[in-house]
Amino acid sequence: MKLNIFSKILFLSVFIILFSCKKEKQINPDFIIYSADMKKDKIEFFWKKNQNQPFKSIKNLKNYVNTKNQYLKFAMNGGMFIQNNIPKGLYIENFKNLHPIDTLSGQGNFYLKPNGIFYLTKSNTSAVISTENFKINSDIKFATQSGPMLIINGKINPIFQKNSKNLNIRNGVGILENKNPVFIMSKKKINFYDFASLFKNLGCKNALYLDGFVSRAYLPEENWIQEDGNFGVIIGIATEK
Repeated sequence: MKLNIFSKILFLSVFIILFSCKKEKQINPDFIIYSADMKKDKIEFFWKKNQNQPFKSIKNLKNYVNTKNQYLKFAMNGGMFIQNNIPKGLYIENFKNLHPIDTLSGQGNFYLKPNGIFYLTKSNTSAVISTENFKINSDIKFATQSGPMLIINGKINPIFQKNSKNLNIRNGVGILENKNPVFIMSKKKINFYDFASLFKNLGCKNALYLDGFVSRAYLPEENWIQEDGNFGVIIGIATEK
């Protein structure tokens, strides 16, 4: 069976990732990939600054982190948003429910089924789960809602089509077999099926689409620095200087 050019690139990309899986930093020509280490990395979700104003951009988040004598190691937009940079759907930050869950039906990627939630607990575990199976409890420290799910119980979302011409820059998060989250953003336009395939080939049992053409990532270790943007939620990892 002949593979098209993109399939060959995707296969090569996954091979490179798996071959270098023991390395913290994974250089990839077509994707920004950051596999967080939950034993070392402190993942946080950010929406508003102390003045109750949304961060909006990665640059604003980096400047905020610097005021705390910290260094921004990684950042990526963390879900869709509505007017005034308000998170679309559920948003929990530091155990506070700042925006309610959205279980309605509607138009757009957010409402493609199943919708899902990425969350972190106070014991520093991470998970991606469908919205219909999610239950809020006091153990959840951070949570962001988006859609659609890319991988569901180890399988690619069946609504995706292999040869879809719906191409876009995309970013998402999946949970690896070691329970660590992996964050991925495509550098080039890609369809949902091929994007989900990357998470599946990495061994993710569940993965969630975060957003599309507005997506940005910040990973200076790979010389990938995008500080612009206009977001709601931003997922970041900061370390002490």
